[in-house]
Amino acid sequence: MIAAASEFFKSIENMISIRLMNLNSLDLNLLTALDALLREASVSRAALRMGLSQPAASHALQRLRDILGDPLLVRTGARMELTPRAQALRAPLAQALDQVRGLFVPDDFDAARSERQFRLMMPDLAVELLMPPLMEKVTRAAPNVRIDIVPWRGSAIFHAEFARTIDLVISIGNAFKGFHRQLLYVDSDALAVRRGHPLAAKLKRRETFLAARHVGVIIRGSNEDLIDTWLRAKGIERHISLVVSGYLEALHVAARTDLVAFVPRRLIAALSKQLGLVTVTPPLDPGIDEQFMFYPTRAQMDPGSIWLRRLMLQTGRELEKRKAG
Repeated sequence: MIAAASEFFKSIENMISIRLMNLNSLDLNLLTALDALLREASVSRAALRMGLSQPAASHALQRLRDILGDPLLVRTGARMELTPRAQALRAPLAQALDQVRGLFVPDDFDAARSERQFRLMMPDLAVELLMPPLMEKVTRAAPNVRIDIVPWRGSAIFHAEFARTIDLVISIGNAFKGFHRQLLYVDSDALAVRRGHPLAAKLKRRETFLAARHVGVIIRGSNEDLIDTWLRAKGIERHISLVVSGYLEALHVAARTDLVAFVPRRLIAALSKQLGLVTVTPPLDPGIDEQFMFYPTRAQMDPGSIWLRRLMLQTGRELEKRKAG
């Protein structure tokens, strides 16, 4: 703890290069105010974020301007903009505050009394398969805990500032920087068609599969459907008639048209009765899909994160035991 505190004050010294500044006289509440002002680039929104009145937030801004010798926020037309100095302070300040908050992480997590909010990023198929059973567990153990789902946006936006806001990521693929990875469940891909589809019995044949009209799924942050990446490596091109951004959209379209959706098998099984879908084994074996849970290294020993990860892993194991269809 002493080492972490020392590192924190060292980062503050690097951040605030003012002559003869005495850190013992610095009001640490001003650092929280500065963080809110830099994140929001607005005095009124920063006040809401901190739970202060706008005059109090304005007073804090003026004190910070005096300390730093920089206006920090300047008006440009109808909006406020950060000065170059303010932009440069955002990352080191956020890191310093994270270190301070880490000093005061409680040794336990009282789920029954907790009002903590967790932020998870995952694709729609993971929401459909994992969140209903997970929320049953959360509601029983921690009725006041809130889960916020962030739609999957691709690894390109997963920069350090965004990553600090995320508690868990559910995704296929390799680890994200600063995150640990655990296998959650295994799936495979299959064809979904509406019940009564005229080609359903023949789609197991390669020529019928290639002649069929498909709905492709290109999730945000991707360049193409992962199925097409895999098929192209085998020198195969399928006939894409429609592209959507999510697996649920693809299944809803397949349920009401003669288009074919090549999607995770467990998702088809979960919605087959509701949507009137039939699962067809494709003529080419796509192998398995491994769905992982990623959690930040900084939260490895955080009791709340450990609690949520255990529930998520339990949910994944339960999903594994169920027949995929």
